[in-house]
Amino acid sequence: MVNSAQKLGRMEEKEGTLYRSVVEATEKPLIEEILARTKGNQLRAAKILGINRNTMHSKIKKLGINPDMYKD
Repeated sequence: MVNSAQKLGRMEEKEGTLYRSVVEATEKPLIEEILARTKGNQLRAAKILGINRNTMHSKIKKLGINPDMYKD
């Protein structure tokens, strides 16, 4: 299994991809962690992250996250 540091190392080789690589490596786990803490409440998760609820919904859909997994 490739860890985040190894993935980043490979992505740094292409000019201009570092930022996108870091975001891709951290965004999904971050959103999943916050959804777990809020028991799947997308509005509360969005507030914690300081983003709009529509942005949260869009990111969840784009990243293939199932927020129902985190509900009690």
